[in-house]
Amino acid sequence: MKNLKSLKTLPLLLLVTLLFWSCSNDDDGTIVIQEEFNIVELAQANPNLSSLVDAVIEADLTATLSGPGPFTVLAPTDEAFAEFMSDNGWATVQDIPDAALTQTLLNHVISGTVTSSDLASMGRGYTNTLADGPSNTNISLLFDTNNGVMFNNTAEVTAADVEASNGIIHVVDKVITLPTIVDHAVNNTNFSNLVAALGAADGNLVDVLSGVGPFTVLAPDDTAFTTFLDGAALADVDTGILSQILLNHVISGTITSTDLTGLGEGYSNTNASGPDMNNLSIYFNTSNGVMFNGISTVQTADIVGTNGIIHAVDTVIDLPTIATFATSNPALSNLVAALQYADTGMPTVPYIDTVSDAEAGPFTVFAPTDNAFGNLLTELNVSALTDIPTATVDAVLTYHIVGANVQSSMLTSGTVTTLGGNITADATNFTLTDANGRVSDIVTSLVDIQAVNGVVHVIDNNVILPPQ
Repeated sequence: MKNLKSLKTLPLLLLVTLLFWSCSNDDDGTIVIQEEFNIVELAQANPNLSSLVDAVIEADLTATLSGPGPFTVLAPTDEAFAEFMSDNGWATVQDIPDAALTQTLLNHVISGTVTSSDLASMGRGYTNTLADGPSNTNISLLFDTNNGVMFNNTAEVTAADVEASNGIIHVVDKVITLPTIVDHAVNNTNFSNLVAALGAADGNLVDVLSGVGPFTVLAPDDTAFTTFLDGAALADVDTGILSQILLNHVISGTITSTDLTGLGEGYSNTNASGPDMNNLSIYFNTSNGVMFNGISTVQTADIVGTNGIIHAVDTVIDLPTIATFATSNPALSNLVAALQYADTGMPTVPYIDTVSDAEAGPFTVFAPTDNAFGNLLTELNVSALTDIPTATVDAVLTYHIVGANVQSSMLTSGTVTTLGGNITADATNFTLTDANGRVSDIVTSLVDIQAVNGVVHVIDNNVILPPQ
């Protein structure tokens, strides 16, 4: 790694040392030091930063960058600006659209003072610039000090730690353009397998995720992909299936880690498709970090691009089955236990294998909460599920399964035919009533949990029972 201290400094660095020294009137020996130049004044004094100065004036950011700050400014040289403008067909900074110029410049400004030694101690990571991202976020910036100091794997620091009265300047050799989600993935070598997968999959996903969005992308790192492939090559994966797996990591809209933490747990939908072209669901839980579908944990959150946000995750999130949603949500643990217990007898269907089979069904499962199972044990005056014969548990479970993918919008009042027999739905009050007159409430916030082999609607208060 290059020694940061060996970086060539600006010729105007001497200007920063133009300080006046004076002793206090009482000759107590106190030395008073006054810095003369703010960030804008330092840039104006350097002929190699004239294009930057012109751009700051054109974007009306002079007052901002002359303010108290402190700011860390990554200052592109005139050569860097010339290359940037040539690549985009602009002759002068005045040709750059005002909004684009302002946001591009703010993408070079970090709040606070970040020295080269600060960056070196962190090694590699993300910070945020003052450029605007979606939903009141700020654009993220990748720094890497493994070989010099690089930003977004594009711009290298050529002069570090030029101190100003309101912050610090690092001169860079490229203009750092505003990154999309795809740009962030390409810039970070830890996402090389993800980038390769996006290029290989059906559906032009690189173009899709470079679009307007906004998107929230759960980005598996290279280690996650290696584990997922389990010795196979990426080329061995069917490109259609690969496309759906990747889309299962994409949520429409911008969801920050703060949003997720505030919600605690719940479901969203990905851009992958299930039965009848319904979007697949994804479960998140923040009780121990931020986890998706019970298997994939966020390692780096809130990497913001112009068209969305990335959360780096440690596991590829495969297409979910009904079993995925039953096992990942702790409120459905008794349902999982019931399915497992019924399988120890002579079940109507092999429950665990069936709900875990991506090619089975599709089914609709009315999934009782742990609270509903607790009420059932009280009702039957037993202390544990295993106190009930397996044949009885099997019969109970069949009354919670419909042999079709029935979303809540398709539910109508009247008879619902389950694998066990008929129950009655009330589409107005969102309830199910069994043959014994016992009412189960469909939890309105927990419906349409879509898997590849069916849909889950959570019910509470009562487990559905066969006729007594």
